Amino acid sequence: MKVFLSFVISSFMYCAGTNAQDFVSAQLLGSSTKQEITATYALPLILFGAKYYKIRYTSPDAKGKKDTLSGLIVVPDNLNYKFPRAVYQHGTSDCKTCVPSRYGTAGGEEGQVGLLIAGLGFVAILPDYVGMGDGRGFQTYVHESTIASAGRNMVTACEKWAKDSGVFFNDQLFITGYSQGGYGSMALHKSYEENPSALSVTAAAHLSGPYSLSGVMRDLILGDNEYGFPGYVPNTIMGFNEVYGTIYNNLEDIFKPAYVGEIRKYYQGISTLSTLNVNLGQLLKTNTGASVGGRMIIDSVANAIRNNPNHPANLILRENDLFRWAPKAPTRIFYCMADDQVPFMNSVIARDSMTARGATNLIATDVNPTANHGGCIVPALTQTIFFFFSFQKITSGIESVVRTNNLKVFPNPVSDLIHVNGLEGKGETIYVFDIEGKTMMSSRNNKLQSAEIDFSFYLPGIYYIAVQSTDGFIQSQRVVKMK
Repeated sequence: MKVFLSFVISSFMYCAGTNAQDFVSAQLLGSSTKQEITATYALPLILFGAKYYKIRYTSPDAKGKKDTLSGLIVVPDNLNYKFPRAVYQHGTSDCKTCVPSRYGTAGGEEGQVGLLIAGLGFVAILPDYVGMGDGRGFQTYVHESTIASAGRNMVTACEKWAKDSGVFFNDQLFITGYSQGGYGSMALHKSYEENPSALSVTAAAHLSGPYSLSGVMRDLILGDNEYGFPGYVPNTIMGFNEVYGTIYNNLEDIFKPAYVGEIRKYYQGISTLSTLNVNLGQLLKTNTGASVGGRMIIDSVANAIRNNPNHPANLILRENDLFRWAPKAPTRIFYCMADDQVPFMNSVIARDSMTARGATNLIATDVNPTANHGGCIVPALTQTIFFFFSFQKITSGIESVVRTNNLKVFPNPVSDLIHVNGLEGKGETIYVFDIEGKTMMSSRNNKLQSAEIDFSFYLPGIYYIAVQSTDGFIQSQRVVKMK
């Protein structure tokens, strides 16, 4: 049985070949107007329409060999400005082609996030990842180096495309992503800070990611608690085998025979991840009485991993943990306490470890204690948008138009009446949004330098006050409503 051998050598060989990238091609897929994006998200802060393109570029595959990868770039439709870049790392995909670069076709729906980001005044960059989209092989899932190289090389390739396309970037870079994408955004952020280049991270927000593979996620899989997503177990193992090549020769080396057929169909692209989750869950309940993912693994292998902290499997997981570093750029970690797929302790451990290592501008927030993994997306993304607003710069010629936090709101936290100072008195619109991005109030300001808003009838929680000037740009402040 060839189980988890020589992984250090394999990892070194991969890292040695991660620097080659070239722009290959761009294909215009479509466009959306400002009105269409506004209607889709019911968000009155949209500034621009957008055009979206499939980008192809070269980057190393799982073995460090040159491959052609794909992704989506979404550009605001007013090219008179220089925009910041925002990388969005997508969540776990149902199939190889269920990726952002297929936006507009079945499976590409998450690419729509790119339209939101572009509509708010960023150039959105959405990599498909190694082994996904046009990339060869099976996806490397939660492998730090390949996720980081795919994202970083796409950013570089987009720079080359932009120069020939009349698209102008400024020097700001924002990074975010959800679920697997939260892991991916953390990996990309870490790469930029530990391997500096001319482009540095302005701010980053990592959303509900599995940062603690060797701790929280390993214990979840190898424990006895029922888990409704057993397909993530083979997805992770097969992804690591693509990189290290030493986990198994055949699926039968690591998985029990009753589960190999379904797993192989997924690996071959015959079935989807959602189908795999359902079928494995049913088989586990029939065979063992409960959907416990670790029960698919051959008992001797599972026991060796449980009992030996230095088992090569545990070393691989530790190598791909993403909490043993300290970000320098302003960083937020957003999560939900009731997450049923990625336990919230991933975020708590990341926060505590990074803070202990010296991170100073790092806050982790439970954005909705009762939301599951699906329900956490909207509040986490809403918080990310307003966080990025506080740094965003959009330049026109030599004049910079900046979203800032120059507003003064007090008291904060608030019980009833809140004061808003710092208005220009030029007909701005004042909004109150809840944590889901729903508009709670809008009011036109007529030549006043300050305003008052009655919060007494709002439920306790997090809100945002946003002020949109007549030219469309925004200042915002986060507000906490007390009981």
